[in-house]
Amino acid sequence: MALFSQRPWQFWLFVALAFSCLLPVMTSPLALILGFALANLGWVPTSIDVGRLTKRLLSLSIIGLGFGINLQQAIEVSSQGLPLIVGSIVTTLLLTLALTKLLNIDAKTGYLIGAGTAICGGSAIAAVAPAINAKNDQMAVALACVFILNALALFVFPVLGHALEMSQYDFGLWAAIAIHDTSSVVGAASSFGEEALVTATTVKLARALWIIPLALVSTWLFKGKNQQFSVPYFIIWYLVAMVFCYLLPQGASVYQLIFEVAKRTLVVCLFLIGAGITVAKMKQTGYRPMLLAVLLWLAIASGSLWAIY
Repeated sequence: MALFSQRPWQFWLFVALAFSCLLPVMTSPLALILGFALANLGWVPTSIDVGRLTKRLLSLSIIGLGFGINLQQAIEVSSQGLPLIVGSIVTTLLLTLALTKLLNIDAKTGYLIGAGTAICGGSAIAAVAPAINAKNDQMAVALACVFILNALALFVFPVLGHALEMSQYDFGLWAAIAIHDTSSVVGAASSFGEEALVTATTVKLARALWIIPLALVSTWLFKGKNQQFSVPYFIIWYLVAMVFCYLLPQGASVYQLIFEVAKRTLVVCLFLIGAGITVAKMKQTGYRPMLLAVLLWLAIASGSLWAIY
C-alpha cells in the first residue's frame, strides 16, 4: 500500500479533490468525508505535508472570515444580549473542562468540541485548533461530532420551536446560541420565519467576535510549561480585517469577495483535516467525544431556552 500511495495519479487526484472543495457544490461535511476516504485508502501523498498545510490555510481562512463581520452591528448585538451570550460561552467551556476530565477524553479534543459548541461550530474549531497546536486527528474528531449534531439541529429546532409556540425573535435568538454552525442556524431560522432569520443571523455573526478572546484564552490555557504566552498572529489580523472594513466601508464588494473565498478555503481545510484521520484513529478515541458533544449541546440548548423564557 505504501508503494501504491506514491503513484503520480494519486498525487494529482488528491490535488484535484482539494481544488474541487473551492466549488460551491462541495459542502463542508462532504469535503471532510472525501479526505477521510482518501486517508483510509492510503491515497494521501506523502510528498505533501498535510498537517503543516492545514494549519497555514486555517489561519488564512480565519483572517478572511474577518472581512465578513459587520463590526458595529456585531458590537451592538453583543451588548444587547451580553449576559446571555457571555453566560452561554463561559458555562459551556467550564462544563467542557469538567466533562472532559470526567469522561477521560483527550484534553485538546474535548476543548475543541467545547469551543465548537460554545460559539460557532467548525469556524470556532478552526480558529482554536492552531492556537492550541491541535493535531489533525483531534480536529477531525471534534468536527465530526459537531457536524453530526449540527445537521440534526437543522431539522429538530424548527419542530421544537413550533411545538413551544416560540415567537420569531425568541426562536432566532435560541437558534443562534444553541445551533453550532452558521449554515444550520440560517437554515433552521429561515424555515421558521423571516424575522427569526434576521435575528438569528445577526446574533450568530455577533457571537463570532468572541472567537478572538476564546483563541487568546485557549493559547494561554494550553501553552507549555516553558512556553511564553503569545497572541496568535491570525487573531491579530482577524481583528485588523474587521476594523479595516469598518473604517473603509466603500470596499464592501471586495470584502464580501474575500469573505466568500475564505469560506471556500475553509472547506479545503476540512478536506485536509479528513485526510489526516483513519478508522484506526477513530476507534482509539471511542464513543466518549460524541457523548461529550451531545451533553454539551443539550446543556446549551436547554439552558439558553430557559434563559430566553
